[in-house]
Amino acid sequence: MSEWTHIIVSSILFAITLLAITKLGGKKQLAELSFFEYVSGISIGSIAAEVIMGLDGHLWHGVLAIIIFGGFTYLNDVIALKSKFFRDRIEGKATVFIKDGKILEDNMKKEKYTIDELNSMLRQKNVFNSADVEFAVLEPKGDLSVMLKKELQALTPKDLKLPVAPVKESQTVIMDGKVLNDPLTSAGKNRGWLDIELANLGVTLENVFMGQIDSYGLLTIDTYDDKLQVPSPQPRQLLLAMLNKCQADLELFALETESNDTKQMYNKNAEKLQRAIDRVKPFLASD
Repeated sequence: MSEWTHIIVSSILFAITLLAITKLGGKKQLAELSFFEYVSGISIGSIAAEVIMGLDGHLWHGVLAIIIFGGFTYLNDVIALKSKFFRDRIEGKATVFIKDGKILEDNMKKEKYTIDELNSMLRQKNVFNSADVEFAVLEPKGDLSVMLKKELQALTPKDLKLPVAPVKESQTVIMDGKVLNDPLTSAGKNRGWLDIELANLGVTLENVFMGQIDSYGLLTIDTYDDKLQVPSPQPRQLLLAMLNKCQADLELFALETESNDTKQMYNKNAEKLQRAIDRVKPFLASD
């Protein structure tokens, strides 16, 4: 086998082997590495590079070594799932750096972090004063988790005891100028509704790069032509869409409940809301 042929064959073989091992390890290895996975990854890469370039001349020895390292990594993940003791020893524990606004210098020295490094990590979390921090912990993966003091945290509807309607995920119904039927159905819409909405926006399906339907049933699009100005939904149209969503939710609740009394209540209110929508629709359909 010539040198060029050896490199081509070994590159293809190792690409397939590494892909299989990576898929076996799961998405976790792509997102965050433990110490063991970091060392294993370096070793596997070094073995692959050496064998591909033919420095030792033993192709299958390299494949076997990679499989062994990959097997150890997989076994490490399996054991870590079942044993906290093993996780703590291999992956490490979280270390508290700040508690009640006080920096714990001994913990920082233990992890070999300087105050400059801590300040840099805090700034990445948009925190510029350590005294504002109630609790900060260095995670085993090396990330710093920060919780501000209560008086510095942003208010939420829960703090104000305000009821908030649940928000559903947006559905991508158009991609590369083509309609995606399953997401369109999941959003509770059909092709006829979509054609009308596109006509109202003054665009054709072929000109739409991506189109999404949000939790309130509104269609937003991005066109291929970035210079094309697409009109934004107007306040009255937003209100009408919200009313339609509320009416649809009432009908959905009626279908989901097993209580006849509750089902009648939902259906009755859905009918009342639909009559109200029919009356105000001529005033809300356009601004």
